[in-house]
Amino acid sequence: MTPPALPRERLRVAIQKSGRLSDPARDLLASCGLTWRESRDKLFCYGESLPVDLLLVRDDDIPGLIADGVCDLGIVGRNVMVEHELERQGNGHAPALTEIRELGWGSCRLDIAIGEDQPWTGPEQLAGLRIATSYPRTLGRWLGEQGVDASVVTLSGSVEIAPRLGQADVVCDLVSSGGTLAANQLRPVETLLHSEAVVAGPAQPLEDARGELADLLLRRMDGALRLKETRLLMLRAPRAELPQVLTKLPEGHEPTILQVEGHDEVSVQMLCHAAVTWQRLEDLKRAGARQLMVLPVEGMLA
Repeated sequence: MTPPALPRERLRVAIQKSGRLSDPARDLLASCGLTWRESRDKLFCYGESLPVDLLLVRDDDIPGLIADGVCDLGIVGRNVMVEHELERQGNGHAPALTEIRELGWGSCRLDIAIGEDQPWTGPEQLAGLRIATSYPRTLGRWLGEQGVDASVVTLSGSVEIAPRLGQADVVCDLVSSGGTLAANQLRPVETLLHSEAVVAGPAQPLEDARGELADLLLRRMDGALRLKETRLLMLRAPRAELPQVLTKLPEGHEPTILQVEGHDEVSVQMLCHAAVTWQRLEDLKRAGARQLMVLPVEGMLA
C-alpha cells in the first residue's frame, strides 16, 4: 500500500533528465513563467518564480516517484505510465496514477513488427512465436485481449535486432518514423498503444497547498499549449472585396475589422489557431487582401 504523501508547501514535478521529452518539457514549463536555480549535480531545480521544483530523472522512474509521493506531477510518455500501472495491477496494487493532460508532442506507437517480406494475416499469426519487447505487460495485456498464446521475451533495449540475433521471431517496439524498423528489415503490422507526452499525477487529488499550485500550473500549461500554434494574421483589403476575403480566412477567433481612415478599405486582424500556410496567404491575396502579415503571439490574457 502506498503511504500517504506528507503535506508540503512546494510542488515537485519530475521530468526526463535527457532524451526526446527532456527539452520540450523544460521549454513548456519555462513558457509557464517558471524559473529555477539548479543544484550542483543538475538533478534538482529549485523554483524561484513559483514554489514549483523540478526533479530530473530517468523517464522509467517518473511513475514510481509519483506513486510513492516523492513527486506530485510528472511529464512522461503514456507508454511508460501504462506499463507502470499494469505492473502495479499485476502485483495486486490499486492504480496509483492518472493521466491529467495530453501535451501533443512526443508522439509514437507501440507496434508489432514482423519481417518486411513476411505476410500478415492477423494477431492469430503470433501464436507460439517469441515476441521481443521492452513493454512486456502492455504486450501481455494485448495478447490476452486477442486470445493469443505467445512467448514474451523482455529486453531493455535494442529490441529491433532481436530477430537477427535469434532471440525472438517478431518484435513489439516503439515506432516514431519507422526508420529504425526499416533499417532492420522489419515492418509494423499492429498498433497496441498510441503514445505521446502526458502530464501524470497521483490517482488521489492533492489536497494541501500543492493542489492549488498544480491547478495554477495546469492552467498555465493549457495557455502555453494554445499559444504555441497561435498566430496573429493582419491584412488590409478594399471594402468591396471584404466578403470574398472573409471566406478565405483560416480557422480562428472572430476577426476584428476596422475602417482605414481616408481610404475605402479595411484593416483585418485575427487570432488563428494554427500555422498560416503560404497557400492560405496566396488565396487571401487573390481574394483582394494586401499587406498580409503573420506574427507570433508570445502572451495572451482573455
